[in-house]
Amino acid sequence: MADDAVTEQIYTIPLRSVKEAPRWKRSTRAVKVVRDYLTRHMKVDPEMIKMDKTLNEKLWERGSEKPPLSIRVRAAKFEDGEVQAELA
Repeated sequence: MADDAVTEQIYTIPLRSVKEAPRWKRSTRAVKVVRDYLTRHMKVDPEMIKMDKTLNEKLWERGSEKPPLSIRVRAAKFEDGEVQAELA
């Protein structure tokens, strides 16, 4: 990812709770679940998380109604507190 990252971690994020949302909101909810998971595990504010285009495309790959049940994410936290997340 980047050479100046302080910590880099690979997470498998479960997205089962997304099924509770209405069908047309599921991929939108999946993005929020990923952001909340990274907020909790990387100990940063939600505004400090930058999600890569490939990660977003993977969540929306099968449309709004059928996001994946889990996703592997590589997250790197930098000295300024910013977290960059990409598909692992």
